Amino acid sequence: MVRRAAGRAGGGTGTSGGTGVSGAGTGVKAARRPEVRLPPLEPHGGGELEPDGDYDGLEFQDADFAGQDGAGSRFMDCALTNCALDETRLRHARVMDSVLTGIRGVGTDLAEVTLRDVELVDARLGGVQLHGAVLERVLIRGGKIDYLNLRKARLRDVVFEGCVLVEPDFGGARLERVEFVDCVLKGVDFSAATLTDVDLRGAAEVDIARGVDRLAGAVISPAQLLDLAAVLAAEMGVRVVSEG
Repeated sequence: MVRRAAGRAGGGTGTSGGTGVSGAGTGVKAARRPEVRLPPLEPHGGGELEPDGDYDGLEFQDADFAGQDGAGSRFMDCALTNCALDETRLRHARVMDSVLTGIRGVGTDLAEVTLRDVELVDARLGGVQLHGAVLERVLIRGGKIDYLNLRKARLRDVVFEGCVLVEPDFGGARLERVEFVDCVLKGVDFSAATLTDVDLRGAAEVDIARGVDRLAGAVISPAQLLDLAAVLAAEMGVRVVSEG
């Protein structure tokens, strides 16, 4: 059963970068945001991605990597801006201390990738595969991602801010210190997920398709609790019937 939980107006959680407590009296730990400071970058010289490639201190501008294979590659101190990643294969890649802005693509294969100290800004992605991935100190800000597959992924210190996620799948994933700020979650699946210090209070919309029973370890607002009352009652087997 799907229910929508409207977040607080403005979506603020009272958090900022760094560690600490997200909201007085809640005891939920805030996510540590990435602090990416890129060095002077060299322009990428063109050419296709290569499996197990090593890309360090490079700027990729308006590159079209559609259908290319960069599986196992390492990106360190890189900036990718307005790049196309349709059907791009980046399985097992490592992306560290990098900023990805305006990337777009359908069917991008990022399975079992490692993202550490990464900012993903204004992405337009569909059917992206991130199952089994490891995300640590990652900020996903703005943009829209349809059918995001994060099954059995590990997310630690991850912030989703001002973005739209359509049918994101967190099935079997482990989420620790994850925040949803001013973002929209449509048809989210938390089946078999493990949540620790997950802050949903700042979300503009939370629409849970599956896995409402896995919300232990999350914090929601009073308004969200009211909106989720029916689906929570159904999960507990409680029938709600009016008198008369």
